Amino acid sequence: MSIPREPDPAQLIMSVLISREDILPRLQQTVEAEFGEIEDMVGPLGFDFTTYYETELGPNIKRWLWSFAKLVDMGALADIKRRTNEIEQESAADGKRRCNIDPGLLSLWNFVLATGKVNAHRIYLGSGIFADLTLIFRSSSYQPLPWTYPDYASIEMRTILNDFRKRYKWKLQNTAKSRQTSTA
Repeated sequence: MSIPREPDPAQLIMSVLISREDILPRLQQTVEAEFGEIEDMVGPLGFDFTTYYETELGPNIKRWLWSFAKLVDMGALADIKRRTNEIEQESAADGKRRCNIDPGLLSLWNFVLATGKVNAHRIYLGSGIFADLTLIFRSSSYQPLPWTYPDYASIEMRTILNDFRKRYKWKLQNTAKSRQTSTA
């Protein structure tokens, strides 16, 4: 029999797509007020894997990846996605989103994105939100799966996430040391 236990908290990562950089400071302020300090910000990165978002966001879309200082409970992914959806709507103009925010949870074993889109490999979390197992950690790096979006399967993206993982692992180790010291 397996004995249920809570997993380690995860590293919150957000992929932010925008075509107008002038909205970035206010968007960052809003997101930090909700989810805490962004400790690592990578971008702008090119985004030419799809034209799916151009109708709403406009042309010349760029991506930023944000990694947050505070670790989060893995069970919070659906709530985080619902809140980022609200932030997208709050920042909309003329009925169109001006940003796309995709939250994900990075762990030592995998990277999971939240989505509202159903698919065979996605696990339903509730309230219209699914967990998408996007990458798994194997052979010293995050590896794509057959369904991984091409941008997340790219070497550039996986290199960035591997770097985020190093800091995340350091945080977990130091949190464990802190707990041991405080109970000694």
